[in-house]
Amino acid sequence: MELRVEEVMSLATHMLSAPRLEHTLGVADYAEKLAKRHGVDPVKARCAGLAHDLAKELPVKEQLGLARLWNLFEYPEDEHYPYVLHGRLSAYWLEHYFRVDDKDLLAAIASHTLGRPGMSRLEMLIYSADLTEPTRTFPEVDKLRQSLYDDLDRGTLDCIEGTLLYLRDSNHPIHPLTQLAYDDFKRRLTFGT
Repeated sequence: MELRVEEVMSLATHMLSAPRLEHTLGVADYAEKLAKRHGVDPVKARCAGLAHDLAKELPVKEQLGLARLWNLFEYPEDEHYPYVLHGRLSAYWLEHYFRVDDKDLLAAIASHTLGRPGMSRLEMLIYSADLTEPTRTFPEVDKLRQSLYDDLDRGTLDCIEGTLLYLRDSNHPIHPLTQLAYDDFKRRLTFGT
């Protein structure tokens, strides 16, 4: 089944608090704008933006329980830092309970928090739009937005690099998938493959 904007908007409205919904709408709007700029399906980008945080506000114990039940743990860090699970939970829920079968859309939702090696253009859009949507005000966000506007690949690398710097500077753990995504982008942009 194809996910439609009206359906996912209804889900987001029912699942998310007002502040989380505001962020989600910002991600959807910005992802759609970037999609038009970079030749990605804007409807698919909007749907992924609306769906990316559907499981974000579930209690942590519930997220952990669902991740166990659905066999979504990929790394030991997933269980130790459960804030990384909501993307995979949202994608699994849409695929198995709403019969969404668009693998690229599901991957964009699943990988929006950590990234991953070999990200598609839609995955790059959602990862980057989540970090840089209009309500974000951290230092350097305008530089990241400009980088994304100019070049989706380079902009996504800049977003991942910024995330890694933030995590290091604040003594937060770095998930292996984020490091692998960074290494993959560096290799691809350096060697053009």
